[in-house]
Amino acid sequence: MQPTITLNNGVTMPQIGLGVWQAKDGQEVETAVSSALASGYRLIDTAAVYGNESGVGRAIANSGIPREDIFITTKVWNADQGYDETLAAFDKSLERLGLEYIDLYLIHWPVPAKDKYIDTWRALEKLYSDGKVRAIGVSNFTIEYLERLLNETTVIPAVNQVELHPRLSQVALRSYCTEHAIAVESYSPLGGTGGDLLNEPLFSEIGQKYDKSAAQVVLRWHIQNSLVVIPKSVTPERIAQNIDIFDFELSSDDMARIAALNTNTRVGSNPETANFT
Repeated sequence: MQPTITLNNGVTMPQIGLGVWQAKDGQEVETAVSSALASGYRLIDTAAVYGNESGVGRAIANSGIPREDIFITTKVWNADQGYDETLAAFDKSLERLGLEYIDLYLIHWPVPAKDKYIDTWRALEKLYSDGKVRAIGVSNFTIEYLERLLNETTVIPAVNQVELHPRLSQVALRSYCTEHAIAVESYSPLGGTGGDLLNEPLFSEIGQKYDKSAAQVVLRWHIQNSLVVIPKSVTPERIAQNIDIFDFELSSDDMARIAALNTNTRVGSNPETANFT
């Protein structure tokens, strides 16, 4: 059984989940989610812009697992930001997923050029107060955007989902979030599809010591840093391997050596300049 974390509103969230970015709607995403649930995952992370909420919903419905045992995250896309627009977008996501509520709803990007994330957050607060979501949070928010949110709104985000891996360890952001009881969730935890993080010799060296793969070593690093982690895969064997990380523990020396790999290098977009719609 994988560990959980308790969010700042008391809701319990699994510490490892399946990310389904770029998983095609239909058979591909349904197989991925079904494989994950069969392997013990209970957190599934999707988003409106991924275009696969319907497939995720079908896999959940067909799993036979009680709804309350599965933690579902989805996100409002940039084009739908704004108070009324977000409420309408949420209803569409809920319909596509075929669910009565969402466990965690996130603002996908701050998009500062649009300057709508405060109004969008107020819509999330409304959904939360109405009981349509169990927790609300943000994605790709820097300290600057979090501070504005905390100063101008009522509910503190439960989660901040950001690009995070050993080459982008986000130390200052993690410290800020810890100070404000905001859980940090790592996407692209293995360095992203275009990165070469897993080719780093250190991970094969450490992996040999524990009889684990490079990916398993990196994912274990996330877990031991008290991060929520959502590796993406559509391959059943890899999905099963990614969650098989709870029978070993990295030493403090291993953790320090991995931490030393940080170069503040992104494989994805920078939230301060990203302006895609």
